Amino acid sequence: MEQTETQSVKVEIVLDVICAASYIAFVRLKRAIERIRADGGKVEVVVKPFRLAPDADFDGKPLLDVLTARFGEHVVAETRQAAADAVRDGVTLAYERAVAADTFEAHRVIASAAARGLAEPMVERLFRAHFTDGLNIADLGTLERLAAEIGLDRNDTAADEVHTDLANVRERGTCSVPQISFNEGPAMVGAQPEKAYFQALRTAGAGS
Repeated sequence: MEQTETQSVKVEIVLDVICAASYIAFVRLKRAIERIRADGGKVEVVVKPFRLAPDADFDGKPLLDVLTARFGEHVVAETRQAAADAVRDGVTLAYERAVAADTFEAHRVIASAAARGLAEPMVERLFRAHFTDGLNIADLGTLERLAAEIGLDRNDTAADEVHTDLANVRERGTCSVPQISFNEGPAMVGAQPEKAYFQALRTAGAGS
């Protein structure tokens, strides 16, 4: 089949690594991107930070306890349903093991990884660390070990840079995640089907 010439696609994803919907969206988007890249397409992924609970005081408490205290007992049933749904995407949401964590330092690590072309594996590892491995991704020692796993030797992004990025995202009117845009077009909000991301990538790559 004759191939048409495509242009590079810039994908921006605004996420938080303690957000299950962000995790699902990232996994589906990544699969769609891999299909495009397998066909020779070029995709640049830019990760923008968002903190779901910037004023919360997290000290390593079990996530389910924190969610229940904040939102009520019904949240337990909701997380169980979310975990069951996530299995179809090959994602393990082990809420019973997950630790509530502030994500500012995790976003610093992502920024440092991005500067070295490692944003995608770093984001995936942080999601898995939080939701599957039950690790505290607010802990600096844990973050250092996770960074080393994907080949990041140091976290040298300035805190002020992350604060600026967080503020810029908020100033754009972003109040929920995930949000994904293609070539600076309108954002797709929430976890969409993989086929929707694939079609958006193809459309953006065709320049239409």
